[in-house]
Amino acid sequence: MFTGLSAFPLTPLTEKGIDEKSFVRLMERLVAAGVDSIGALGSTGSYAYLKHSERDRVARLAVEHAGGIPVMVSIGSVRTSDVLHLAEDAQRAGVSAVLLAPVSYQKLTSDEVFTLYETVTRHLSVPLCVYDNPGTTNFDFTDELYARIAQLPHVASIKIPGLSADPLTTRQRLEQLRPLVPSHVTLGAAGDLAAATVLTQGGDVWYSVIAGLFPEIPLAITRAAQKGDARTAQALSAQLEPLWALFRQHGSLRVVAAAAEILGIVAAPCLPLPLQSLAGDDRQHLATVLEQLDLRA
Repeated sequence: MFTGLSAFPLTPLTEKGIDEKSFVRLMERLVAAGVDSIGALGSTGSYAYLKHSERDRVARLAVEHAGGIPVMVSIGSVRTSDVLHLAEDAQRAGVSAVLLAPVSYQKLTSDEVFTLYETVTRHLSVPLCVYDNPGTTNFDFTDELYARIAQLPHVASIKIPGLSADPLTTRQRLEQLRPLVPSHVTLGAAGDLAAATVLTQGGDVWYSVIAGLFPEIPLAITRAAQKGDARTAQALSAQLEPLWALFRQHGSLRVVAAAAEILGIVAAPCLPLPLQSLAGDDRQHLATVLEQLDLRA
């Protein structure tokens, strides 16, 4: 499940809690498109804002409605004991893999992060994807730490941030990392904007925000890249530049949440407060972009 396109859907919320009908609707879109895997409860799925019981419920809904597509869920939390409980719940729910970022309030040291992964992997029976997300964790992985963690049991993939849209730069970065990790550990793109480049320059998997709502074009990009057709993959990604521009300006979560609300796929508001999707002129501009790109419910 750590190759191809991994789609990360929203976890729509209402004042009463999880909007289960809307979440199932999002899952059905991904199943119909035939994505390679589903990353429920990622950052796009607002995992850090949800109660333990809510995360358990979403994991179970995701597995139930995945149509046999492998499901990965995040188990990140501030305390290691909570991470272990979330890992246990996820495995009981029947997930195919777990995703773990070194979530913290106090900035962690490299030894603390390694100990976290070492502890968690001892309690797993499913693969783990290392989630490097310095924008939210305030922790920067070193290549040395990648190498140490990649040797642990059950570690199967690394979700890498900050990869470049420049082909040469990305290829050099991936070639730099490959010798440091076992051959079974895949390297994946954490950002949508450079994903076409990553996939055509040796990356294995695209962990995609946009695919969680609009899977068809990302899937076409991925399949073109897998066939070695870099020109088509890049051309398809370039078509989405108006959307990528909004991602750069506002962040992918707020844009995707607003898009789902505009199209009526989820009820508004769908994000956990204090987060808010786009409003006013920004929301209207997004609606125009969706129409121009023919992205619809």
